[in-house]
Amino acid sequence: IHLATENEQYLSELPEQAGYFKDTRIVEFVFLLSEKWCLDQSTRYQAVELLERFMIKQVEQMCDNGGSAKGRDQGQRSSWSSVRDQIANTFVLRLVSCVQLASKLSLHYSRVTSDTALKFLQSLKYSYTKQELLESELAVLNTLHFHINVSTPLAYVELLLEVLGYNGCLLPAKPLHQLCVQLLDFCYLARETIYDTLLKIAIENSTPSKLQIAKFIIVKEDFMLLAVGVISTGVFILSPGHWEQAVEHLNCITGITPQSILEFSYAVVRHIVGSTTP
Repeated sequence: IHLATENEQYLSELPEQAGYFKDTRIVEFVFLLSEKWCLDQSTRYQAVELLERFMIKQVEQMCDNGGSAKGRDQGQRSSWSSVRDQIANTFVLRLVSCVQLASKLSLHYSRVTSDTALKFLQSLKYSYTKQELLESELAVLNTLHFHINVSTPLAYVELLLEVLGYNGCLLPAKPLHQLCVQLLDFCYLARETIYDTLLKIAIENSTPSKLQIAKFIIVKEDFMLLAVGVISTGVFILSPGHWEQAVEHLNCITGITPQSILEFSYAVVRHIVGSTTP
């Protein structure tokens, strides 16, 4: 109930730019860096979500500060160019800071230290100091008003798996959990293609309008739908005989319709196997 309420609250306050900083290259960078530093599974999702929320707020603040240029086209272009340059110049540093903060939230005793972060940045030919690294972490914290302990889709997946088990849905728990984590990774890395397919299924049209794409953001950011879709897909792959039962349970637990669960699973499986066969 707490996760569902949190999810609904987040969706009700969703900024128009949601998802802009979940580009595949960015997500892959975060995932590979988390793997390099042997971080907990939840850390990489937390880092992606922190980076996304921080960058959106930072861009909003930068644009507000340059608001005086609104009346002049040339001044507006100059303002946007300045914002873009500022973002580009500090982006890798901010990304590393988000991974650091996520590591502290996940497992404080094995957090990413300043020395480790600096060594990595130096390997990429950046010459930041420890003071600049600390200031970057504080910039993320201040911009997000220290609200950084947000639930990730992995928390939704794991809790739903627990509820399924408690409700007597007979599923192979350990292998299903492992598969769900892999599928969640896949959904993050193939986010655009999966949700593009889902949108076209939902509107029954291969050429969605700009308005339809804009309204679909709320679906793309729905953690509960993502978790349910990942579990449904995992059951379908691992234990197809239990799939209908699992979908029925997931529908009862979350209220998400069997049709929506089916469509999400189809979109994921389609891009896993690379086929359009139903």
